[in-house]
Amino acid sequence: MSTPNPAARVPLRGAVDLAAVAAARDAQAKAEERLAQQGGAPTSSALVLDVDEAGFQAVVDLSFRVPVVVDFWAEWCGPCRNFAPVFEKASEAHPDIVFGKVDTEAEQALAGAAGISSIPTLMAFREGVLLYSQPGALRDQQLEQLISAVKNVDMTEVHAQIAAQKATAPEA
Repeated sequence: MSTPNPAARVPLRGAVDLAAVAAARDAQAKAEERLAQQGGAPTSSALVLDVDEAGFQAVVDLSFRVPVVVDFWAEWCGPCRNFAPVFEKASEAHPDIVFGKVDTEAEQALAGAAGISSIPTLMAFREGVLLYSQPGALRDQQLEQLISAVKNVDMTEVHAQIAAQKATAPEA
């Protein structure tokens, strides 16, 4: 009995559009269908983008179309390795969300610019707005609750709150 492959990893270098993500998902689904027809075990349907500094803004820009969840991690980090299957399972369960991973060892400048001081750190974006940024590995149910909250947040209210904060902020 073969074991499922880990989530499909798509390196993201520079700009990307949602069509490219959808095409990668479609190609993987077709490959899995062919494998199943041949009697092989299906692989994971997850699609997780490997994000670098040049591609990070493109991933955030995708949040104008779909929610985006990004995991900042490192290979040497035990909690990161423990969280990885939870993250990949969520990516399988939520094909309507873009999931990305940033290797903080390879992308130290990006991690610094994002204010990452502890890993794993999870960030969630919608409509270009950072809605969540917290360090710590989440359990399955906690990540599901976060995803539900990100999907269901009233973005009109969020934008109104941002506008109100900007209006009352002292000018620099």
